[in-house]
Amino acid sequence: MKLAVSGKGGAGKTTIASLLCRGLESRGREVIAIDADSNPNLAGALGFPAPEQITPLSEMKDLIRQKMGIERGAFAPYFRMNPDVADIPNRFRLTSGTVQLLVMGAIARGDSGCACPEFSLIRSIISYLLLNKDQDMVVDMEAGLEHLGRGVAEKVDALLIVVQPDRVSCLTAARIHQLARDLHIRNVYGVGNRIAGDGDLDYLQRQALPFQFISYFPACGLVRQSERDGSNLFAIPALRQEAENLIAHLAEKADG
Repeated sequence: MKLAVSGKGGAGKTTIASLLCRGLESRGREVIAIDADSNPNLAGALGFPAPEQITPLSEMKDLIRQKMGIERGAFAPYFRMNPDVADIPNRFRLTSGTVQLLVMGAIARGDSGCACPEFSLIRSIISYLLLNKDQDMVVDMEAGLEHLGRGVAEKVDALLIVVQPDRVSCLTAARIHQLARDLHIRNVYGVGNRIAGDGDLDYLQRQALPFQFISYFPACGLVRQSERDGSNLFAIPALRQEAENLIAHLAEKADG
């Protein structure tokens, strides 16, 4: 199962991505987690120790020069568009249980046609990992989907758009859905988050967003404390149950 998780910053997509990783792990699956957000926080949500000490791949200048064939000190350099990245996952992954994590980090934006070696390297890594049929994959995206791009996005089994019950989150979700359509992502689903009651459910349903909601995660006061002390979010019963329901729903849709 290859899943991408997106949504407005602060909507809780990293929380949902981490719950999906641990939920798949609880099923005995091997999971590769990709933090492709410009503000990477997935390591902390997964409970990795000292996440602030992790160096993102996009900041490894020597690695980027080596893989992209860039001469040191070159001005406006040419670089390889299809680098060999097969060794990178084993060299730089962090492991917790059966979840392996790669932290990509911030890159120059690629949505206006520009290209940079960091961007090309990260996209190549994601594309390479999507080809591994024996491993589940969860990609924590930001609101843009530039890391995927045409050709890469078509390998994703589903895009989950995390939406909290407020106007800005819903507007962002609609824009993400349009990006997904442009990239020909076939399966796009909504995941409601921080749902405090029937009023929040009703609000999301009245927005007539152009995708189906398949899960609603409850508002939970334990999340903030868990994030502060680095404990496992999947240990919170209400979140664990909904994550398991979501994975079962996605598996059913994939089989269907």
